[in-house]
Amino acid sequence: MQSIISINKLSKTYASGFQALKSVDLEIRKGEILALLGPNGAGKTTLISIVCGIVNPSSGSVTADGHDIVRDYRAARSKIGLVPQELSTDAFETVWATVKFSRGLFGKPPNPQYLEKVLRDLSLWDKKDSKIMTLSGGMKRRVLIAKALSHEPTILFLDEPTAGVDVELRRDMWQMVRNLRESGVTIILTTHYIEEAEEMADRIGVISKGELILVEDKHVLMRKLGKKQLTLQLQTPLQRLPEELSGLALELTDEGHALVYTFDTQTEETGIAALLKRLGELGIDFKDLHSSESSLEEIFVSLVHGGKQEARA
Repeated sequence: MQSIISINKLSKTYASGFQALKSVDLEIRKGEILALLGPNGAGKTTLISIVCGIVNPSSGSVTADGHDIVRDYRAARSKIGLVPQELSTDAFETVWATVKFSRGLFGKPPNPQYLEKVLRDLSLWDKKDSKIMTLSGGMKRRVLIAKALSHEPTILFLDEPTAGVDVELRRDMWQMVRNLRESGVTIILTTHYIEEAEEMADRIGVISKGELILVEDKHVLMRKLGKKQLTLQLQTPLQRLPEELSGLALELTDEGHALVYTFDTQTEETGIAALLKRLGELGIDFKDLHSSESSLEEIFVSLVHGGKQEARA
């Protein structure tokens, strides 16, 4: 699939000596939703800020829709919309004046029909004459998105787009982002909400300590790194695991009332049949069993703590 952003050997070291990014390579596909996950200070915002021309890289190169962000800054920036974390808007301006001015900043000719469509799509049309200071936090965030879309970008960066937004509005915004993708806009979002990435993203990128640990299709990532667990509720609690079961990936939980067996979803032989046979031979009866899969949150935590070795395993 065609790349719309190419990031090559991108590094950033600040004057203090702190290295925020370490030789990041990333190809972002045209028309996808890419979620960048990482703990605070991992380098997500620095990466976005460099691509958007707000921060200068120490080394490396970035092209946006074919334009180098340094040599051809104006053309590259015209392709990009940015919704920052902070609610920084001109509080005394009206919604309409704000998005109209933002469009003009990029040298775009007036197009009230397009701006009306943007505001309607964001459920802001009835607020177009309202001063931004009178809007709720969720509405202010929508205004930021409208500003970012005002010059018709092909790439949209959303830096923590639903931070501080209630659950209902968050789901509305997820749908809005999907609609934008369907209209041809490539979307890169950073988020602390793992379920947001799980719900919306086509691919997941994980950043930790300035390094891009991995970038993977969401479903492939969950299949590759996810584990399944089989929990057996025992008829009679065990004090400890029998010696005959010591070589298996078993854990005794719930004060001896449950056995948890962890297995790999990718192998042909899960070992469940052999386990159940062994339990029968040992006279260990169970009254119930159920299986569960790793969530994206569990995979993310294991990646951040386990680093690149686990990602490549």
